Amino acid sequence: MGKKILITGCAGYIGSVATDLFLKNGYSVVGVDNFQTGYRQSIEFLKQKYQNFNFYERDLKNNLSDIFKKEENIQAIVHYAASCMVDESMKNPQKYFLNNIVGSLNLLNTMIEFNVKKIVFSSTCAVYGETQYTPVDENHPTNPINPYGESKRMTEKIIEWYGKLLRVNYFILRYFNVCGASDDGEIGDSKKPSVLLVQNAVRGVLGVEKFYLTCPKVKTADGTPIRDYVNVVDLNEAHLLAVEKLLNDGNSFEIINLGTGTGNSVLQIVEEVEKITGKKIKRVFGNTRAGEYAKIYASIEKAKKVLGWRPKRTIEDSVKSLIKWYKKHPKGWEY
Repeated sequence: MGKKILITGCAGYIGSVATDLFLKNGYSVVGVDNFQTGYRQSIEFLKQKYQNFNFYERDLKNNLSDIFKKEENIQAIVHYAASCMVDESMKNPQKYFLNNIVGSLNLLNTMIEFNVKKIVFSSTCAVYGETQYTPVDENHPTNPINPYGESKRMTEKIIEWYGKLLRVNYFILRYFNVCGASDDGEIGDSKKPSVLLVQNAVRGVLGVEKFYLTCPKVKTADGTPIRDYVNVVDLNEAHLLAVEKLLNDGNSFEIINLGTGTGNSVLQIVEEVEKITGKKIKRVFGNTRAGEYAKIYASIEKAKKVLGWRPKRTIEDSVKSLIKWYKKHPKGWEY
């Protein structure tokens, strides 16, 4: 029997790069997405490229039993699907608790009903809130300061209880700021509008749209927030390693940070994009985003030790892959 997994959110930015990577590595993938923020074009692209990919348009809050009945032998779940914009979560918390918690709970309960007891959950550094120390390791207190982070932490807790009481094996992967496209530039970010800095800076430099600084003024050396920018393929290679560990080793109940282990300020990233492209980006200030904090970057020692994972791609690699992606798809996927 080949390796068969179900990926939620497979039409979104990170999920579509992940689906490509798993299929490339010989997995059969059952994909689920409701196209709330994902794109049909990415599914069409993946279907043309691979045979062993079955897709279902479905909201995770709705009944999923028929998918598990039809797709026998699903061995593990990789759960990316979520509403994931910090600023939006401050304005519409209802959406975040409904989509991220109720959707995840329904998925978990369906998994248990069909005796699928392995899950890799895509979580976020937003569960930590304001940092008490850096680099942030997995023992750092969790104190989310926005509904997005809170919804992810609540889902983590449900998974942890299901692990203890129902023997659901899991990896909870808390990742930091994601950037880049697939290495060949064929799959990338299509969020409209995007809130992701590296993507927006590259689009600004290419003249796709105006670049605005939307960060609040914070207490850092240059007054802009410090974040840990991890490449989307590196990130997904960690998910691949986590799935392999679940399938091979059985008992895993782990929470792991995924980042690069270093922080860059917003202005440092802008300068890096300018340096790589040889073009200047106008510093125009837009509306400040709510729910942001000053400084966070990851300790990745546990990821190295438990998964044997370390990031391979630099900011420069991420920028170059994004240039390829946006030159081909200036506005990302169109539909």
